[in-house]
Amino acid sequence: MIRQDFNRIDPKRRNVVDHRKKQFADPSYKETQYPHSLSFYAAPPTADITLEEFEQWAIDRLHVLAELEACSFRNKSPAETTLHMKPLLDKYLPLDTNSSSGPVFAQRQKDHYSHFILRLAFCSTKDLRQRFSRVETMLFRLRFNADDTRERNAFISSLNLDWETVSDEEKREYATELMATVASGFGKKIHQSIDDETFCKVDWMRVPDLVESRKVFLRAGKAYVPSKEQQSLVVTEFTARLERALELTARARPSLDEDDRLTPILDHLSKSFVAPDSKYAGDGAIEGAVITARNIDNLAQHFPMCMSHTHRTLRRDGHLKHFGRLQYTLFLKGIGLSLDECLTFWRQGLRRKTEDEFNKEYRYNVRHTYGDVGGDSNRRGGGYSPYSCQKILTEHAPGAGEAHGCPYRHFNMENLAGLLQASGVNDRAVLQGVKEDKDKQKFHLACNRVFEHVHRNELKRAKDDGVMTAAQLETIVHPNEYFKRSFLLKNLGKVPQSQQRDGGGGDVKMEE
Repeated sequence: MIRQDFNRIDPKRRNVVDHRKKQFADPSYKETQYPHSLSFYAAPPTADITLEEFEQWAIDRLHVLAELEACSFRNKSPAETTLHMKPLLDKYLPLDTNSSSGPVFAQRQKDHYSHFILRLAFCSTKDLRQRFSRVETMLFRLRFNADDTRERNAFISSLNLDWETVSDEEKREYATELMATVASGFGKKIHQSIDDETFCKVDWMRVPDLVESRKVFLRAGKAYVPSKEQQSLVVTEFTARLERALELTARARPSLDEDDRLTPILDHLSKSFVAPDSKYAGDGAIEGAVITARNIDNLAQHFPMCMSHTHRTLRRDGHLKHFGRLQYTLFLKGIGLSLDECLTFWRQGLRRKTEDEFNKEYRYNVRHTYGDVGGDSNRRGGGYSPYSCQKILTEHAPGAGEAHGCPYRHFNMENLAGLLQASGVNDRAVLQGVKEDKDKQKFHLACNRVFEHVHRNELKRAKDDGVMTAAQLETIVHPNEYFKRSFLLKNLGKVPQSQQRDGGGGDVKMEE
């Protein structure tokens, strides 16, 4: 006997709906309100946004999270991190207080949506979930400390956290122990200071960082947390809720696999967590600099390790395989080498080939890369864009006899150390730092570590002279950006400061 399901709609029954009731009925969802700048992201967004907003908002948030992670691996102090991140937050993810006259709702909506988009992108594996939770917690802590005191207290009150307030009698009973956890005193009576201070009581496992640093009084499994340390409670609660939410999101994620609009975007974002993708905007070349095939050898001192290795291989063997030629040609195009000069460079570099062989096998590919021939309507006239670090790391892994790719990822540590030493990096601390970055798969941070070591004198001089370009605020995630910064730093004093701050260059002649 088949059991009848009364919840199921009978297709033979006519579904009579009163249009008057439907017209004035409450919507199935309501527009999200943002009373506070801080958020625990408890409820997912429900309104509609465009695919362009979906992708761009997520990329902007990824820039912020990646830079926060870079600050962590560079062991920056909280004060240094705050100073470093402020212009980036203002650029990519601003978040004003309620008293601000700016577009508060639009800012908070972007913050809300971008968090959930990246939550979808980074919930698939345990490693991605852990990294996302860690950097989101860092971002929340940074914002929590920078938030207005009154709005921050209102936000904490809205959370309705299960904190047990310590009574006055209990405070006086443990006055000596509690006073040891607060920076107070200075001649005041103990009981008077205790009365002015507020404490809450929670399980000690909820504040392990405060227990480790001995900032709380412990009794019977409870931690007595003073008001000035309650940030740790809020941050710990944020992390715990986010981790639980990521687990639930991971279970629901397979339902999106059939969506051919969102899945490619989410997959691209998850790959970009290896190194943030930096779109090439045509500004890698240095204004006023004349770059020719004859001075590439001299300019190679400014190349990142990936392009330096490719250049040396070409000079040594007189040949590069397809992906090596493509990666290197795009890089040269990005630094400002013209099509005619690039053809001259490859004709001289591929010395094993005759003129006829070069014209038959290679000339068309170089022209196609520049957009001079072939290509679809999207590339016609502009050609391909130079590869970013993210693209080099995740696509076309080099095989035997190939010289493209990222040495920090695709070389073993012995060969990488030899390549670094051949480039003049002999400092043991730097080599050890590169090894640690490589083991943690922070390949773009290893590259930045080498950049900062090679240009340490110029960076110090730039800081002392107040010449800090906007680009120097962010971690390098593109080979062409590496070249541009290296050239500008090595030519301090030759390039006008105004153009250095704008990221441009002056009329600097290249040495041949």
